[in-house]
Amino acid sequence: MRLVVFGLPLLVVILNWLWPLPLPLGLKMFAAALMIVAALYHYWSRLSSGSVFTPEFPRPVIILFNWAFGTILFLALLQIALDFGALLVALVMWQPVHIPVGARVAVGGIAGVLAAIGVANALRVPPVRNVAVTIPGLSPAFDGYRLVQLTDLHISRLFPAKWARAVVDRTNAIGADMIVVTGDFIDGSVAMRRADVAPLAQLHAPDGVLAIPGNHEYYFDYTDWMRHLKELGFHMLLNRHTVISRGGAELVIAGVTDRSAPRHGQAGPNLAAALADSPEGAPIVLLDHQPGDARAAAAQGIALQLSGHTHGGMILGLDRLVARGNNGFVSGRYDVNGMTLYVSNGTGLWPGFALRLGIPPEITCFSLRAG
Repeated sequence: MRLVVFGLPLLVVILNWLWPLPLPLGLKMFAAALMIVAALYHYWSRLSSGSVFTPEFPRPVIILFNWAFGTILFLALLQIALDFGALLVALVMWQPVHIPVGARVAVGGIAGVLAAIGVANALRVPPVRNVAVTIPGLSPAFDGYRLVQLTDLHISRLFPAKWARAVVDRTNAIGADMIVVTGDFIDGSVAMRRADVAPLAQLHAPDGVLAIPGNHEYYFDYTDWMRHLKELGFHMLLNRHTVISRGGAELVIAGVTDRSAPRHGQAGPNLAAALADSPEGAPIVLLDHQPGDARAAAAQGIALQLSGHTHGGMILGLDRLVARGNNGFVSGRYDVNGMTLYVSNGTGLWPGFALRLGIPPEITCFSLRAG
């Protein structure tokens, strides 16, 4: 499947775009070789670290790979569109149609620009997105309670300590009552990322900094990461909950482990365990990295579920495919049988495909309203 997904665009670009260009054969062969190197980005990543999820190259090299990889994908789509258009014209006119060299050059330039914009959008420190959520049964004591969600930071060579420090500064400046991180902190082992994640220890809020693991934590020494994140000051909700009090009113914040956990020999998500002994009648906010089980959470009386994992789909159009893999949930707010589900676009992005077009990253600040 991976060969089809990544191999076909490469063939389209080399055979349908590059080869018809009026260039010397040697130059075509050199350009084709460079494209093959770019298309094998994930293979080089595995060679650099042992995992496709963590390219251990200098940051400019990772940025260049993402740009080149994106350019190939966009160029393949644009070339297919050119070919399809030429076919339609040929059928209407009932004679062969030659695609002008200028058209090929134009789509090549457009693809490169789109990829550059996509990488730049992915790398920026996210803006703050404000979302008001009405919680049925929320006490007036919690009306206006502010909770900030970070998710899918993917701290790595691409999103290093400098970027993490900027995210921490912007998050702390909000002055929220609580900060939560809904998984995918990192790409890499504790030894690889220790310095890059260090700024996260500076996150602070009156009611604490709570977190759950995402699927990527299980790819890299899960037990070590849970220990290290606790040392950084995170209150890890591994199928557990905590209760926030305001006078006699209570609000439950529950968290579950990731759906991928059993494949790595770890405890899977257990909502019943997370809610055990929680105060009856108190509204519940659930942290679940993946949004796919939202309907089951709604059936258990959850008021608000915060998720990530999808990165919002990253690119308009691609988001529809990502939604299909997540039970229809990909970005933003959903009403799920009376429960509010919010799927963040993510704060960072996996360095193996760091492009965003039309789907910006976010630091999300929720203002809870009594309903």
